Amino acid sequence: MRNLNLLATLLFAALLPLFPASVSAQAGVQDPSVLVSEVESFLLSQAAALPGAAEVVVTPPRITRQASCEHLDVFLPNPQLRSRMNVGVRCLSPQPWTLFVQASLSVNGYYYVTNRRMEPGEAVSMDDLVAREGDLLRLPRGVVTDPALAVGYIVTQRMTEGTTLRASALRDPDSIVKGQPVRTEARGVGFVATGEGVALEDGAPGAMIQVRTSSGQTVTGTVINNTTVRILM
Repeated sequence: MRNLNLLATLLFAALLPLFPASVSAQAGVQDPSVLVSEVESFLLSQAAALPGAAEVVVTPPRITRQASCEHLDVFLPNPQLRSRMNVGVRCLSPQPWTLFVQASLSVNGYYYVTNRRMEPGEAVSMDDLVAREGDLLRLPRGVVTDPALAVGYIVTQRMTEGTTLRASALRDPDSIVKGQPVRTEARGVGFVATGEGVALEDGAPGAMIQVRTSSGQTVTGTVINNTTVRILM
């Protein structure tokens, strides 16, 4: 009998590789540290274009039924980076699944505030700006982080001292404002015709705006500079 039991044991051991394993034994369970590393790398790459030093903290996910994955894909449900957000992680193969991981992101960099009261129509100079350091993701959207994008630009609203400078409060010095008299320029093969008109819209160089000509006709043209609109022919 003992010999028979030994023979059965040996036979079972030999045939064991032929039997399919359970899903959990075959695929294993996804390692949370792998997901944390993937999410960290993803967020750092997303923040690389921002002008500052990024720091990421990922809350390790609770793994329950997620099998090991050969092809992970990390994505943002909302494309806008935030201080706190959920980051999606999905497995493409061999067994599809999706979960969401909590993460915190900060981008420490410089932004600019005014150092005096400024009125609409004034041009910004470097002397009007003071650099401040902070988490750029906690500031309003469009905050100026490069003084080159503010110096020489025109203020469009009243600002008190210490106002955080935003791109939406500035206009290109070569832009045209609604109601402004403009020179129209129409070009064709072998001729150039000029005229006068009034801008019906705001527009920066390269923008398409409508102009009412001196004859009362409404035409569309491209802003060339702060005085000229080229009419489409």
